[in-house]
Amino acid sequence: MHENIFQKEYLCIVKGTLDKKSGIIDLPIARKPGSIIERCIDTSGQPSRTIYEVVKEFQINFQNDIHPLSLIKCKLETGRTHQIRVHFSHIGHPLLGDTLYSNPSDLISRQALHSYMVSFIHPVTKKEQCFTCPLPNDMKKLLT
Repeated sequence: MHENIFQKEYLCIVKGTLDKKSGIIDLPIARKPGSIIERCIDTSGQPSRTIYEVVKEFQINFQNDIHPLSLIKCKLETGRTHQIRVHFSHIGHPLLGDTLYSNPSDLISRQALHSYMVSFIHPVTKKEQCFTCPLPNDMKKLLT
């Protein structure tokens, strides 16, 4: 990903609304002590950069509670395990439904994260190849 040969872009729904509508989260990620699964922000970790942009802010009224949410587009400059989940949880906007870095949600039965685009330079033709995948129905339903 460093040389822009292979790029991934994601859409995610996070809790709350971000003060800064676009930017870069540049925080090192390390394995959480005592865990083989969880990661955390730690100065001893690997460099990790997530470029983000708020696509849409919206609210859902569920069981007489208002839930402010944001649809975010993320582009990874690095590809650390759980990078998007760790970065957004750390800045106080965890992914909706992320049971590892936040809490379960009645609004969705999984983490609201979707890899919607990958692109790369074909090794033989040297032409850019780009593949996209539409938003899954469970995430799309939250936006309407």
